[in-house]
Amino acid sequence: MWYASRATGVVALLLLTAVALLGLLISRQGRLPGLPRFALTGLHRNISLLSVAFIALHAATAVADGYVNIPLASSVIPFTSPYEAFWLSLGAVSFDLFLAIIVTSLLRRHLNRRVWYTIHLLAYASWPVAFAHSIGASTDMQSGWLLVLAAGCAVVLAAGILWRLYAAAGDVPRAGRVHALMTQLSPGRANAVSPRKPGAGAR
Repeated sequence: MWYASRATGVVALLLLTAVALLGLLISRQGRLPGLPRFALTGLHRNISLLSVAFIALHAATAVADGYVNIPLASSVIPFTSPYEAFWLSLGAVSFDLFLAIIVTSLLRRHLNRRVWYTIHLLAYASWPVAFAHSIGASTDMQSGWLLVLAAGCAVVLAAGILWRLYAAAGDVPRAGRVHALMTQLSPGRANAVSPRKPGAGAR
């Protein structure tokens, strides 16, 4: 169970990173080689659901491991675990945030767009919280190749965010770039700002 908990946690971090990167690509109406745009959206949704499954397995195996006492409720309710209360609470918060994103995305047709958009912004909070949980709750992630792997996820995601900000800034006149940077980051908000017209202002 100890090995299963660690392994599923690592896979969950990789999947969450992939979900965030695909979300950035979708928000830019990008595509992957060999895949049409609608397939990219489906891939994003399926990897998100797979992430939830691995997070649930990670939590279940941690609870089932008898070496330490971790109540099942601690998987979703912060500060209810007698073991590593703070770091495990970060994991519960990240899971709750990500679960809210998944549920509201599945019910998107039945929700007000502003409500859905506001909740979907939680995607940007769930990843760093999950990352902090991974580093703080597991000594394995604090050294060796697992630390390199975690750092690689952070670097790749940071590069994706910088690319998204740069692309959004280039779409609009200089005066409107602050608004563009705030609105263009969220997955599903593609083309929220109209492309810059010739003569609309200097970049």
